[in-house]
Amino acid sequence: MSVQTHQQTANFIWSICNLLRGPYKRNEYRKVILPLTILRRFDCILEPSKAKVLAEFDKFKGKSENIISAKLRTITGVPFYNLSKLTFKKLLDDPNQIAPNLNSYINSFSPNVRQIFEKLEFGLQVTKMNEKNLLFNVVKKFASDEVDLSPANIDNLQMGYVFEELIRIGAEQSNEEAGEHFTPREVIKLMVNLLLSPETDLRKSHVVKTIYDPACGTGGMLSVAEDYIRKLNSQAQPHLFGQDWNDEAYGICRADMLIKGEDSDNIKPDCTFEKDGFPKDKFDYMLANPPFGVEWKQQQKSIENEAATLGYDGRFGAGTPRINDGSLLFLQHMISKMRSPDEGGSRIGIVFNGSPLFTGDAGSGESNIRQWIIENDWLEAIVALPDQLFYNTGISTYIWIVTNRKEKRRTGKIQLIDGREFFVKMRKSLGNKRNQIGDGEENRPDQIAELSKIYGKFKHNEARTIIVDGVKKQLIVSKIFDNNDFGYNKITVERPLRLNFQANAARIALLDDLRAFQKIAESDKKNMAVKLQEEAAGKKRQTALKTMLVDLQKATAGKLFKDRIVFLKELKAIDQKSGVRLSAPELKAVLEALSEKDETAEICRDAKGNPEADADLRDTENVPLKENIEEYFKREVLPHVPDAWIDHSKTKVGYEIPLNRHFYRYEPPRALEAIAADVKALEGEIVAMLAELTGSSEGLQ
Repeated sequence: MSVQTHQQTANFIWSICNLLRGPYKRNEYRKVILPLTILRRFDCILEPSKAKVLAEFDKFKGKSENIISAKLRTITGVPFYNLSKLTFKKLLDDPNQIAPNLNSYINSFSPNVRQIFEKLEFGLQVTKMNEKNLLFNVVKKFASDEVDLSPANIDNLQMGYVFEELIRIGAEQSNEEAGEHFTPREVIKLMVNLLLSPETDLRKSHVVKTIYDPACGTGGMLSVAEDYIRKLNSQAQPHLFGQDWNDEAYGICRADMLIKGEDSDNIKPDCTFEKDGFPKDKFDYMLANPPFGVEWKQQQKSIENEAATLGYDGRFGAGTPRINDGSLLFLQHMISKMRSPDEGGSRIGIVFNGSPLFTGDAGSGESNIRQWIIENDWLEAIVALPDQLFYNTGISTYIWIVTNRKEKRRTGKIQLIDGREFFVKMRKSLGNKRNQIGDGEENRPDQIAELSKIYGKFKHNEARTIIVDGVKKQLIVSKIFDNNDFGYNKITVERPLRLNFQANAARIALLDDLRAFQKIAESDKKNMAVKLQEEAAGKKRQTALKTMLVDLQKATAGKLFKDRIVFLKELKAIDQKSGVRLSAPELKAVLEALSEKDETAEICRDAKGNPEADADLRDTENVPLKENIEEYFKREVLPHVPDAWIDHSKTKVGYEIPLNRHFYRYEPPRALEAIAADVKALEGEIVAMLAELTGSSEGLQ
């Protein structure tokens, strides 16, 4: 094969897409290229043992599938086999039967390979290419010596790189979907650096480590983590585990594992929440880039049932977030798979948008989950990333590092890193991806290494000189906090209810709008005669109430009462005199109609003499956990509202991580002269544009 590097090999394979132009759109090329690359690689691997496999299979006909499978895998030396007499090149011998022969060839693979092609729905592409007279030429191109994917020509590691490069190219050409299954490589590299750089035992001879991604997509994070460990220690034995709900992503990831000689059975299909592929397993390292802001309504029943029945013995005991964003469910799921500290503990890296940092007030699911994580001292660091890093969204993103075995210096601490300015502009944007974190290649600065150093130094208020908009600035990039710096007591501040009362025509008329008064003349009886009788009695009762209030108006001469106790004495006197005898609901309705808020009135009190709270004046305050609530209240609240008090029964503990606020940088407003000049320039442009439309600028000045 003339091509030398894995990137050149991948580019050559992708060039076969030129044959697909017309019937296929650019974002559909991967549906053909990736399955055929898998097929060609497997064909090349099995070719040397083909004859022996067929001969051995004839001997074992009638034996159980397990016996046959074990024997044939021993012959092939890989965890798969093919029982067809056809090979990739022999498919070309019968151009008229290329489609059925190709399908037959694929169906002759062992079940683990067949499942991959079923998930990729490659049969649909075979039919489509055949109908468009493309299939023979595409297979011919893949069968040529130019695409020699035999292990003798390209080993498993290099083949893994080729396949990853094809996945990357395919993701870039389908920008609207790329973010769902593909995380930019520089983001993964940074995550892996942060996750693995503190690990001291990775250099041990033949060290075994398990790596897990519950939303593995095409397996990029697993591959980069594996590559990191193998480069550090060629004798290390990383074992990869993953699960993904999307059939195409699952199929590609499983194929990638087989291509690289990994155990593909460790890649599971189905929804992680509803059908955990590894219910009893624990892992050394976990990474994930779960979908941003995706609702979990479809899984709501099973998740809430697990949370209610298993509590902390399950995965979601700390709480559930709002239905429109399941990000924190993934993190809870991963935490449930941490090894105990006695067994060596675990480290987790996960990419979130801003929502998990601060969404949800005290007592909400999100706040409770943050509280659970922080109070257990699992949150080690959060890195704010530049925006416009991902293919399908330009929003700000954050890497969380979570572990149950912090270094001693990090115990009880959380490091926040501001990496928002650590990026270089891309020459050409890919969907929403316009920025990338420099990786030291192609004359780019090695910003991954720089951020990793900042994390490793663990220094409070560490600063860096960074060029922002062409200007050098000294910016704080690292801050260290105590765990409880992010917690607060949400207190409820009450103020007394103050009302005046007056019996006058306008206020009496308000009774008609009150539901309690309207219900007096309503009946829910089904018997029409009884219903009419009750409604008539109710209307009579309403009239009696209003008549009594008119009498009250006359007796008090329309006086304005600013003390509810005094007013109630007058009302009860008229009530007794008239014989109406107000019920509790009726009395409540009357008081509501005849009252108005009045700051100058006396405080309304309950039967025990305690002040009643005015719901409209109710307020809340977030008091940092490190502060005394009473001292805070005296200092911050009472000077402004001396009659306020705290309802301690409503106090809740909350946690939020206002990262951007901690790294806030004041930008002075522009000079008025500069703004005025811009406005004037824009006015001139508008005038010129209107002049072009009308053919003249007359009357526009």
